[in-house]
Amino acid sequence: MGTAAILGILGIALTTLVVILTRLLYVCQPNEVLVFAGRRRRGRDHNLKGYRIIRGGRGVRIPLFETVSRMDLTNMIIDVQVHNAYSKGGIPLSVQGVANIKIPGEEPLLNNALERFLGHGRDQIKKFAQDTLEGNLRGVLATLTPEEVNQDKERFATQLAGEAEHDFNRLGLVLDTLKIQNVSDQVGYLDAIGRRLSAEIRRDAQLAEAEAQAEAAEKKWYNTMNAELAKISAAIEIARKENDRRVADAETQREASIAKERADVHALIVEAQAQVQMQLARIEQVRRQLDADVLQPALATKRKAEEHAKAEAAKVIQSGRATAQVLKDLAAGYAQSGAAGRDALLMQKLLPVTEKLAQIGGLKVDRVTLLGTARGDAGASGPELAGKLVSANEQIKAVTGVDLGAVAKQRLDPDPGDAPPPSVPPPPPTPRSEPPEAASSAFGTVKPPR
Repeated sequence: MGTAAILGILGIALTTLVVILTRLLYVCQPNEVLVFAGRRRRGRDHNLKGYRIIRGGRGVRIPLFETVSRMDLTNMIIDVQVHNAYSKGGIPLSVQGVANIKIPGEEPLLNNALERFLGHGRDQIKKFAQDTLEGNLRGVLATLTPEEVNQDKERFATQLAGEAEHDFNRLGLVLDTLKIQNVSDQVGYLDAIGRRLSAEIRRDAQLAEAEAQAEAAEKKWYNTMNAELAKISAAIEIARKENDRRVADAETQREASIAKERADVHALIVEAQAQVQMQLARIEQVRRQLDADVLQPALATKRKAEEHAKAEAAKVIQSGRATAQVLKDLAAGYAQSGAAGRDALLMQKLLPVTEKLAQIGGLKVDRVTLLGTARGDAGASGPELAGKLVSANEQIKAVTGVDLGAVAKQRLDPDPGDAPPPSVPPPPPTPRSEPPEAASSAFGTVKPPR
């Protein structure tokens, strides 16, 4: 055989080797893993596995014993949407978000992904991840209020990622990022919260504006106050200087003012003393005038009245003495005259009474009976006893109106035709006090001296 034949055989062998290597050698890209399945070997966890994994390198497939599969490790973007998911408090919410997931390149999560998704397309993997995330999203919404979901979306996403991590680890997936794009509801609850928050924001803005205006006004009035205080301080200082000037002027003019005031006071004192002397003279003049016009006439009148009173008293004394002497003489004569003097005195007193009774119109004096009251030592005589009976009858008739003589006569002579009518006692005379004009006795009439 020649050289050409040898070179041909070597070329064919080389070509065959290249073709064989090309079909048996697999190169792994950085964003994928190669799974050589068919031979049992121990993995990193020292467990026997029916495959080996190559990431970021190359490997040769053993013909007839191994098969090679590729697993893409690039990110998968999925849309997460839930509608009418009930939050805490029973408010249905609709949440829209986006998540980035991938298959991890490290064990043991990669082993879980290979066991579950090897041979499945990326769309199927995304579907599994989307369903899992939506289920976790509903579970997380049930523990949060609409305010918490709407106000703190970062916290909501973090809580959702923590809730989904356990399920994704079991599936062999990794949740890189999760963003909540929109939270809404069909009942207007979030809109009401938004309006309330908007009203609170406007209120806070108005309060802030009012506080700023109040602060500006306070600052303005504070500056005005300081300016006014400065003006007042300047005015006080000016007044103090003016007062000092006036004090200095007063001190320089003090002696002259003192002398002038002393002279004025001395003049007033002299004038007052003159007025006092004049008033004393006037008082003395008035005193003397009163003594001449009032006091002396009053003293004269007093002396005249005293003398007149003494004269009148002397008359009264002399008259009383004369009357007393007359009464003494009358009493002595009455005592000496006995019964005749008494009867004469009684008749003298009875005559004026009879005259007064006679002057009353239509009155007639039937009789006048004078009863004696003399008593004897040995008892009453017949005429004296009759006089006592008549006196007793007259007294009973005068007091009670019963005539004992008429009653006795009626008893002795029952003829009603002859019975005199019962006498009615005369009314007792009204006593009248008349001044005695004269004292009468059996010896004559004695008039009191005047």
